[in-house]
Amino acid sequence: MSNPSAQAATENGGWSARQVYGMAIGCLLLGLVIGYLFRGSESPAASAMTNTAQAADPHAPSGMTQMPTLDQLKEMGNKKAAPLLDKLKTEPNNPQLLAQVGAIYKATHQFKDAESYYQKSLAADPKNLAVRGDLAACLYFTGDMDEAVAQLQKALEINPKDANSLFNLGVIQWQGKKDSAAAVAAWRTLLKTNPDLASEKKSQVEKMIAELSQPVAK
Repeated sequence: MSNPSAQAATENGGWSARQVYGMAIGCLLLGLVIGYLFRGSESPAASAMTNTAQAADPHAPSGMTQMPTLDQLKEMGNKKAAPLLDKLKTEPNNPQLLAQVGAIYKATHQFKDAESYYQKSLAADPKNLAVRGDLAACLYFTGDMDEAVAQLQKALEINPKDANSLFNLGVIQWQGKKDSAAAVAAWRTLLKTNPDLASEKKSQVEKMIAELSQPVAK
């Protein structure tokens, strides 16, 4: 899981190959949870990471990829964001363009940059719950748990039944704030307010609630 010390290590260029790989895998796993459980079978962040890894080693055998370094991720992200940044020069307040740039930086682990563009997008379109969830995910990865929770609570003020926001609030309360009771409360609200939730997703949430509700062994 990302935290402030991990971020500092990244900024100082102090990652070993194993740490880079571990962080990337951790972010991929969290990407499948934070922000994307209710958006489809595969996280856009995970898909982007897979494509980035393949691009880093185009000669790797089919099905085999080499995890790119953080520097490679940054270079690829900056290259992919460049045409969108050019468009922003003439449309600086376009919320869709801003969110797209944020998504590129998020997928390539430039979480602070992603936060900036997501915040600008929300300034233009404050009711976009998906973007607010992506911002919360970036805040989670950079270790700002309180603000991540605050962003999801703002989303729930707009739509108290939003499944993504309720699920992600539970994840961050659990993994970031170490507050199992708050996580369970968010997920129970999710199930109560979304009775038509797909069975496999409902089952996953119920399983997580059951696991966190078990008494701690003494």
